[in-house]
Amino acid sequence: MQQTLDQNYAELARLGAIRPDPAQIAVVGKLDALLTELDGTPKGPGLFDRLFGKKAPAPRGLYIWGEVGRGKTLLMDQFFDLAPHDAKRRAHFHAFMVEVHGRLHEVRQRQNGKGGDAILEVADEIAAEGKLLCLDEFQVTDIADAMLLSRLFGRMFERGAVLVTTSNEPPDGLYRNGLNRHLFLPFIDLLKERVDVVKLDAPSDFRLEKLAAAPTWYVPADGTAKKAVDAAFERLAGAAKGGPQTLRVQGRDVVVPNALNGVARYTFEGLCGALLGPADLGAIAQRYHSIVLDGIPLLDTAAPDQVRRFIILIDELYDNRVKLIASAAAEPDALLTSGKQAVAFKRTASRLVEMRSKEWLSLPHGRAVT
Repeated sequence: MQQTLDQNYAELARLGAIRPDPAQIAVVGKLDALLTELDGTPKGPGLFDRLFGKKAPAPRGLYIWGEVGRGKTLLMDQFFDLAPHDAKRRAHFHAFMVEVHGRLHEVRQRQNGKGGDAILEVADEIAAEGKLLCLDEFQVTDIADAMLLSRLFGRMFERGAVLVTTSNEPPDGLYRNGLNRHLFLPFIDLLKERVDVVKLDAPSDFRLEKLAAAPTWYVPADGTAKKAVDAAFERLAGAAKGGPQTLRVQGRDVVVPNALNGVARYTFEGLCGALLGPADLGAIAQRYHSIVLDGIPLLDTAAPDQVRRFIILIDELYDNRVKLIASAAAEPDALLTSGKQAVAFKRTASRLVEMRSKEWLSLPHGRAVT
């Protein structure tokens, strides 16, 4: 028998990984109802098809919105894990749109001015790859995204796609005050036609409570710090250890070795010593709301490419408002004091200090809406 999200949620509560909340439980019920619909969706032509010559309509998706730290991503990720479809996909909305623009460029190059609708072609490709699409942190800040969403998702919905998404804004609040917003309004109408809009109206910012329960920067990076960082990961992720997850970045697989419920954990060497470029680090920042980083060394004697990668990493975490919990050999302003990159590192150190403040920890994950 298919396990339910309600059973998963009850088990997490029993283990003390979450504090049961009536608003979350109400959303769990709606997600379980959708799981039942998806599990009953025919894999091939069914009676409806044979009688009427067309497919049964796809289930309505869900648009879960609410303030930061209310558990939206946690519930969606549990739903995604339980969803019966093999053809399913989970992505951060910003990363998904970067990919869409990349695909549009490739399609237009293939077309070479010979006609064809690139947006519809890309929509067909995405819908064929997975009928269930789970998108985290739905926010529209770019006019280029705003102008193509209606046609892109309209076509995907025609192809039977089911959307489950989270956002800090209701649909009517998307792209608020954006340039030519009136051209975006048809997408809002389309969205409300194809998804049920649910507010997760929990009273507490659970993530902020967990982050504020202890420091986020531990010096020195010794055994005591490791125990504290272990506890921080368990507090945020709901378990002492996660597992490997794979991100698709510009056609390549980037493996995150230890991640769970929106939290990723690395050693400094494992992250900054790996052959990762800015796009890879950006994808990690977009996907995870919190990063736990063990063993940041004094950088004066570190390899230049590791220092450069660390600076890029902090810029990406800062721009995406990712929460950082780390153990380090020194306070930020003493990590790098000499060498060619010391001047550039001053901004990094300043950002690291800001990222420890309560104001920063209360910010929603994702780039600021401008």
